[in-house]
Amino acid sequence: MFYLKRILFCIPLLLVISFLSFSLVRLAPGGPFDKERKPASPEIERQLRAKYHLDEPVLKQYWRFLKGAVQGDLGPSLKYRNQNVTDIILQGLPVSLTLGSIAFVFALAVGIPLGCATAARRGRWVDMAGSFFALLAVCIPGFVAGPILIMLFALHWRWFPVGLWESPLHAVLPALTLGLFYAGKIARLMREGMLSVLPAEFIVTARAKGASEVAVLWRHAFRLAVLPVVSYSGPLLADLLTGSFVVENIFQIPGIGVFMVNSALNRDYPLVIGLVLVYAALLLILNMLVDFFYSVLDPRVRYE
Repeated sequence: MFYLKRILFCIPLLLVISFLSFSLVRLAPGGPFDKERKPASPEIERQLRAKYHLDEPVLKQYWRFLKGAVQGDLGPSLKYRNQNVTDIILQGLPVSLTLGSIAFVFALAVGIPLGCATAARRGRWVDMAGSFFALLAVCIPGFVAGPILIMLFALHWRWFPVGLWESPLHAVLPALTLGLFYAGKIARLMREGMLSVLPAEFIVTARAKGASEVAVLWRHAFRLAVLPVVSYSGPLLADLLTGSFVVENIFQIPGIGVFMVNSALNRDYPLVIGLVLVYAALLLILNMLVDFFYSVLDPRVRYE
């Protein structure tokens, strides 16, 4: 019942988000045709605005957009002529979803064991080395890590392709570039969660009963220590699934991250709003999934 209410609450929330984005993007200085060659006459400019209904009042434009959105039509793109916003999103979203999913799995596979290892060996060389790696991964941005990985693994050793999106090998370097930062964040969160759980009484009791250190960490402490990572995974996964414009630009990947930036710079109103709605819907859905898994992992959490 709780989740049904949350799903129903998402509908008016998405309406508010769509209206705010629809209004704010039009308040920004400039217009969708400012960067193009000037029309031959004011009459041609008026015809362009009339073609895309930009000469109508904002509320009328928004109502027209809502009617189309309900039917799955987000309108025509103002920058990519003769293309529909829905088609552009459907073309780029699967690529960004694939890249984001691979980067997410990589971040979890590296961050969780690293955080557990540093917490279990607190104060030792494993802790210092692992914490240094996690901090280094957080501090190096994607536009620095990407070229370094390209120079080493693509140009010098020629293990992976430089860019594009044609085979599974093409996904390795972009996923590493995108996932390194989040692997460091997850490692730090996992370490803090583990350190807060290890002094608990039930952990002391398990050790007193003769449980091995591996059993203490993975069977008893892990379930509660991973909760900060679970809470962080919702917005993290939404960021990854909607793509990173930096990584997609570096590796020339045809995802929606590039469209997100270009549409904002070019004042492509329909494409901006469509991408904002996709991001908002993903964020809401993933946060609900996070709440569900949080309650499964921690029986003390109950939603009435």
